[in-house]
Amino acid sequence: MKISGFSYVRNGFDYGVPFLEAIKSALPICDEFIIAVGDSNDGTREAIIDLNSDKIRMIDTIWDPNLKTGGKIFAQQTNIALDQITGDWAFHIQADEVIHEKQIDHIKKAIDQYDADSSLDGFILPFLHFWGGYNYCRNSRRVHNFEVRVFRNNIGTRSYRDSQGFRKYKSKEGYENSRDKGEKLRVKLVDAVVYHYNGVRPPAAFRKKAQLFGEQYLEKEEVEKQLNKINYDWNIVDRVVLFKGEHPCYMHEKVNAQNWKYTFDKSKARWKLKDRLIQPIEDFIGFKFGEYKNYKLI
Repeated sequence: MKISGFSYVRNGFDYGVPFLEAIKSALPICDEFIIAVGDSNDGTREAIIDLNSDKIRMIDTIWDPNLKTGGKIFAQQTNIALDQITGDWAFHIQADEVIHEKQIDHIKKAIDQYDADSSLDGFILPFLHFWGGYNYCRNSRRVHNFEVRVFRNNIGTRSYRDSQGFRKYKSKEGYENSRDKGEKLRVKLVDAVVYHYNGVRPPAAFRKKAQLFGEQYLEKEEVEKQLNKINYDWNIVDRVVLFKGEHPCYMHEKVNAQNWKYTFDKSKARWKLKDRLIQPIEDFIGFKFGEYKNYKLI
C-alpha cells in the first residue's frame, strides 16, 4: 500500500504561510509528495529544493490570471498535483496546514484498517483554526470543523470549488464543463487534528495577504476597493479562545519567533445577528445547525 501526498503553493513566503512546515509534517505519512509550485519570485521553489527529500517531486506551473472566478486557480493547481500521484491513497495538505507528529500513526492506522473496505472512499480530519497569534483559535460556527484530507486514488476524485474539498466525478470532461456536479465522498472521521495557521501573521502582513488572496478571485481594481472598506484589526472577528495545547514540532521555531502580541478584545467582537443568537444554543447542545458537509459520513 502506497500513500501519496500532494499540495500546491505560490509565493509562500509572501503569503506568510508555513508551507515548508506543512510539507515536512506530511512527509512521514507519505511514500511520495507531489507539489505544484507556481511561478514564484520570493524563494519558495528554492526553499522546497533545500528540504533535500527524495520523496518530494515538484511540478512547475504558471498561474492563469483568467481563472479568478470562484478561486478556480486553487482547484486547478490542486488537480495538477493530484493527477501526478501514483499511490493507492492520496493525502492532501494545504500550505497553511500542519499535522502534529503525534497523530501521524492515527492516519496510517486508519488507512491500513479500511484499505480493503471498498465502501469507504476516504477520511475527514478535524481542524483547529489559529487566529491573530499562535496562542488563540477561532471556534465560532463560521469556521469549518472537518474537511476531507485522505481518499483513495483513481476513483475519479477532483478538487471541489476553490480546493476546500473533493468530490468524485464520472469524467474529467463532466467536471471541467460543470455538467457533472460530482458525488460526495463516503468517509469516516480520523481523530488527527489539522493545525490551520491561515489566520496567523503580523498585523502589518494582514492586509498584504488579503490583497494577494483577493487577486485570485477579483481584478486588482476591485480588490483595492474592497480593501479600502475593511478595518484591519485582528479583533474584528466573532470569537476566539485561548489555545492551551502543544503545536506540532515543525512549528516550534515559528511559534517562538512570534514578535507581535495578540490579545482578543471581546468588546470589538463582530457577529452576524443570526450567529449571535444561534451560537449559545450550539455550544450548549454540542451540535452545529446547518453545517456544510461536502462528504457523506458513514
